[in-house]
Amino acid sequence: MSEVKKFSFADTGFFTIRVEDMKDQKTSDSKEFVGNFKNGIWLFGISSWLFGITDRSIASFADGYLSALDLTQLFTAATFFVAWLFLKPTSRV
Repeated sequence: MSEVKKFSFADTGFFTIRVEDMKDQKTSDSKEFVGNFKNGIWLFGISSWLFGITDRSIASFADGYLSALDLTQLFTAATFFVAWLFLKPTSRV
């Protein structure tokens, strides 16, 4: 059975607080925090991958010559970036 605590309120009446409601709110708050944290990490990852691809592109084109190693690095970074996009967290709250 649910546990209900009663507190007096200026001796004019009583109000009840359900312990389950308080636990549900704490659980909801923690789920919301974890969801926001996951989205923050994901957005930070997007900006990091874009910076990395831009940096590699500038470094590759700086000398005016594209080597096989430069193309491999750009292709690898772009592949990981696309994979990162598919890892977007879903919201279950």
